[in-house]
Amino acid sequence: MMNNKELPLRRLLEFRNAWVAWLVFAVGIAVTIVLWQVSIRLVEDRTEARFRTQSLQLKTAIEERLLNYEQVLAGSAGLFAVAGDVSRDQWREYVDKVDINRYYPGIQGIGYVQRIGVREMADHIASVREEGVHDYLVSPLGTGPYYYPMVYLEPGTEQNLRALGYDAFSDPSHRQAMERARDEARPTVTPKVVLVQEEVAEDQASFLMYYPVYQGGAIPENRAERRMMLAGYVFSAFRMNNLLDGIVGLIAPFLDVRIYDNGIISRDAVMYGSNLGSLDNEFSFDMSQTITHGGRDWLLQTRSTPAFDYLASDPRPPIVLGSGVVISVLLLLFVLALVRSRLMAQITAGRYRAITEGAANVTLVMDRNGQPLYASPSSLDILGFEPEKVPEMGFDELVHSDDWPQLQRGFEESVKSPGKQMPVIRARIRDAGGQWRDMEGTYTAMLSVPGVNGVVLSLRDLTQLKAAQSELHRLAFYDPLTGLANRQLFRDRLNHVVRRCRRSGDSAALMFLDLDGFKRINDTLGHDAGDELLRQVACWLEGCVREEDSVARLGGDEFVVLLSRISGPDAAGKVADTILRRLCQRVRLNDHEVGVTVSIGITMVPHDSEDSGTLMKYADLAMYRAKEVGRNTYQFFTPAMNIQAARRLLQQEELATALDEDRFVLHYQPKVDLNTNRVIGVEAFLRWHHPEKGLVSAQQFIGLAEETGLIVRLGEQALRQACIQVQALERAGFESLKMAVNLSVRQLTDSGFLDMVRQVITETGVSPERLELEMPAELLNEDPRMLRELLVALNDLGVCLILDDFGTGSCSLVALQQLPLDVIKIDHRFIRDIPYNVSATDVASAVIALARKLHLTVVAEGVETLQQLSFLKTAGCAQCQGNLFSYPLDEDALIGFLIRQYEKPLIS
Repeated sequence: MMNNKELPLRRLLEFRNAWVAWLVFAVGIAVTIVLWQVSIRLVEDRTEARFRTQSLQLKTAIEERLLNYEQVLAGSAGLFAVAGDVSRDQWREYVDKVDINRYYPGIQGIGYVQRIGVREMADHIASVREEGVHDYLVSPLGTGPYYYPMVYLEPGTEQNLRALGYDAFSDPSHRQAMERARDEARPTVTPKVVLVQEEVAEDQASFLMYYPVYQGGAIPENRAERRMMLAGYVFSAFRMNNLLDGIVGLIAPFLDVRIYDNGIISRDAVMYGSNLGSLDNEFSFDMSQTITHGGRDWLLQTRSTPAFDYLASDPRPPIVLGSGVVISVLLLLFVLALVRSRLMAQITAGRYRAITEGAANVTLVMDRNGQPLYASPSSLDILGFEPEKVPEMGFDELVHSDDWPQLQRGFEESVKSPGKQMPVIRARIRDAGGQWRDMEGTYTAMLSVPGVNGVVLSLRDLTQLKAAQSELHRLAFYDPLTGLANRQLFRDRLNHVVRRCRRSGDSAALMFLDLDGFKRINDTLGHDAGDELLRQVACWLEGCVREEDSVARLGGDEFVVLLSRISGPDAAGKVADTILRRLCQRVRLNDHEVGVTVSIGITMVPHDSEDSGTLMKYADLAMYRAKEVGRNTYQFFTPAMNIQAARRLLQQEELATALDEDRFVLHYQPKVDLNTNRVIGVEAFLRWHHPEKGLVSAQQFIGLAEETGLIVRLGEQALRQACIQVQALERAGFESLKMAVNLSVRQLTDSGFLDMVRQVITETGVSPERLELEMPAELLNEDPRMLRELLVALNDLGVCLILDDFGTGSCSLVALQQLPLDVIKIDHRFIRDIPYNVSATDVASAVIALARKLHLTVVAEGVETLQQLSFLKTAGCAQCQGNLFSYPLDEDALIGFLIRQYEKPLIS
């Protein structure tokens, strides 16, 4: 018993006794935190305001300095406008008076770029050398017709002299800025560059500012005149660190500052970095601003540093927090003292209560004769008896007769050992509904304990536990959808059969089944319909085998059947025939009637193997062989299948390696317009540069790429390469040619296909109107809604949509009318039989006539003879391609072919 003069601290701090004290403490802490956060926020707001002010001032200072430097460049251009031709000495004198080292830090030099024609090059070089630049030479030499060498660059340091003669127009970065300056008659800025005069420029980024100079000094009114009247450019070369260090040190010495070219945050785009703190890890404030100058956008990024935060720190928030915590603790102690006084006054006597009235167990207190005196409230939830009525009932009437003797013995032993918990006893107890419940309990005799005065029996209900164990067993070993054995249970059964066959020499058969076309049903009708089909198939399979045989679902639409005892392969074949007949029928799902077939692979135990894993592999290989030979059939495993699978795995690895190492190239077959006899486009054909086999055509690896899913990456690579080739053809002068790229159904049905096309078009900069996407005719068998949404989205991009292999498979005329198609291609199998096969000529004529009625362009592929060409012209075909005109060509051969075809027509 507890001494009423003492109260343990743990009991005093219990929430039920000291809840007022804890409430006062919680309120004090809450108020403290609020005041602390308010003070922190006030300090942060003041610090943030200082940060934003410095960031805005820094942007303004940079823009003003760039504007001043632009004015210096405008003055340089004005020198040419006033004086006409400016000699090297006049230029040196002018730059010396500007005194850029003193007034314009960051300018590496001010120079002049002169436009020189190809015919003027020799005289130009000679005249510059006569002026004292003895090793002057224009480089790099391009194809003309104009060159833009740096003629003047002052101050005439040794580094600047190295830049004389450099044709900046040959560099795309310089050329873009120079062309914009010429066309818009205003100064422009280049992207981040490495100055020609720099030996090592990695530690400091640079850029140039160009200002156009026109003949006669006046600025022409339109772009064409500006291009014609251009005399050259004055320019300034800037080193970013020299340009900005003074500004940053004066305005924002404790901010971490970085400037990125073109607004792109990357290591390669860094124009300037102050290298204070870390832009990537710890900072309190950051701000991004855009500086636009000379047609170029710079991203100015400022972030606070630990030094900035330290200077802006304020001691008031810690003072507020510390004071509040101390006051809250003092209040807690004061209220606890009041609570202790109240509890000590209430403690006069106590007794222990031995019965815990929890909901998990039924607790009974019995007298010396074993009659119940008390039942816990949980008896109502577990057994259904009111606690008050339990003492009135005979306990022996509730216990199963077979279990009553051991309960009686346990009671008697507990009475002999007071205070000791007896061993667990199991018994069946009848509930209010008359059902027997499995329970276990222990006796503890507490006859002399005040407040108890009896024998305590604590009973635990095992019914739910056993049900849970049974459910866990079902979930662990059975498929929840079909109720069939799962992979784990089936593996145990297969191991057992293999061991028995090894001992007895009996035969067994393992069948691997896969539903044909299940994915199409699942995607078209929904997963609910697919699940219903799987349940129906499971029921059919169980009806096709004996009771001692096993049927299991491995996952998806894959099932296995184990014939535990069988005479031989012929008997296994008969069972497979039974399964094929039973499953080959039509079933109604979601108001749609669908056909079901199955492909079966069979392996014999122990003839093929005595290892369960190997047997599963062999049955799987045989099943895939059944699909290859036409589906809805069965195939027995043969050793040749294992060799073929190994070869296919090696090909898959080679294909993945080739994709990673970029060993794929495109060849291009021209497409001819029959009205103009000119090439109007090309079709891209994928080729694999195999290290041993040489150049491999797509027909030898596309099927494997589709099966393994590599076709998605391979297709993106081919599309990107084709778009790059379009740009190359455009630069070569062939601006109207279109590029056709072949696609597979696997690519088109990929969820990320549309985003991939948009990304490739954006990144390569190709015009969508120059791109043609060729889609196989079997695409029309896919979900019509999905297909229409995809093609409409592609059509909105502006690409041309071509239906390839028209005339094969199930080409829907309704789809031709409803889908946004532009072109159809007649399959080459019809073209090759023209004019010798009347059926082929009739089909080709009908296709051409139908397409013209539907306002679709018709392309015939595989044209190889003049007779075929003559027929297609007469039938009204618009375009042709084939070996008659050209075999597929690589990039270099294609350019030569196009040049020759423009000199003379391909056909007459």
